[in-house]
Amino acid sequence: MTPQRLTAMRLHHQGIASPQAATVADTVARLGAVQAQDYHAALWAVGLRTAGASEADVEAAIARGEIIRTWPMRGTLHLLTAADVRWMLALMASRVIALDAARRQREYGLDQRLAGLCADVLSRALEGGRRLTRSALYEVLETAGIATGQQRGLHILGLLAQQGVLCQGPREGRQPTFALLREWAPQSRDLPREQALTELALRYFRSRGPATVQDFSNWSGLTVTDARRGLQAAAQQLQKTNLDGRDYWFAADAEPHPAPAVHLLPAFDEYLIAYKDRSAALDPAIARQVIGVNGLYNPVIVIDGRVAATWKRSIGKECVALELQPLRTLKRTELRAIGDCVRRYGQFLGKPVRLGD
Repeated sequence: MTPQRLTAMRLHHQGIASPQAATVADTVARLGAVQAQDYHAALWAVGLRTAGASEADVEAAIARGEIIRTWPMRGTLHLLTAADVRWMLALMASRVIALDAARRQREYGLDQRLAGLCADVLSRALEGGRRLTRSALYEVLETAGIATGQQRGLHILGLLAQQGVLCQGPREGRQPTFALLREWAPQSRDLPREQALTELALRYFRSRGPATVQDFSNWSGLTVTDARRGLQAAAQQLQKTNLDGRDYWFAADAEPHPAPAVHLLPAFDEYLIAYKDRSAALDPAIARQVIGVNGLYNPVIVIDGRVAATWKRSIGKECVALELQPLRTLKRTELRAIGDCVRRYGQFLGKPVRLGD
């Protein structure tokens, strides 16, 4: 194993080098969860990994309830399939709830009693398949005498989502709506804890390997002990290699096929965020230009497995303008390949994308 082979295998297993799934739901199921606090970035993260997918296809899957945006891990929004929501919340969000309990009560007066009251109030408002925006739910809580100011409302909704009461539904304009999880994802599965640990480990290492147990723990928010238990249970279905004295696990499948060397990745993409050690893909000398002090992961251009530029977009009436910020000198051949990626992104958006000078 070499760093170059490591990144090539990750690009292959993640479905970036070539899509590994034919539908949006299959892509999300393969990955287990896709980071999604940046809504439009998450749409592209799924779209670039799905054969022939458009932004409208991903949003349609959300509107049908096939994939759901909620807070299953690390207190962060992710996309996951309706079938997986309940067991992933039970496995990972429960730890976040416990770790944040004292702070929620100290800063927002949000204890178990108040959370139960909020769940009752909002369940009555949403039952029967209703979907309401965040501001509408705040009005419901305020009418019931529950204050939502100073970000208290945001923490109430986040906690109820982590508890499996609420989840996000389709957007209304630019605002997410919320629904009752039991109604929006009635077929969502429950799994015994040990089975859930094994299943999560298999999803992670099959879709993101080669990776270490520390990478898995960092991505999932599980303790290293629990991450190791899941990996040990899944190990017979995986292969192991070693790089610089560390064990890396991955799916026992075919070798990566030759693929384009340049990739246009969105903000918070799993290619970077899914690992504790990102040095194989990201030179530590430029890491702060890619990952801000506030934890913001910029959209990037990856060339031969390594981050070579960041980018940002501006949406106009006629087209989308995309501006590159190189982190090293780009060759003419690389710029032409970036142009191909930009055209693919335009096809996904259903709108012309112009690459700026």
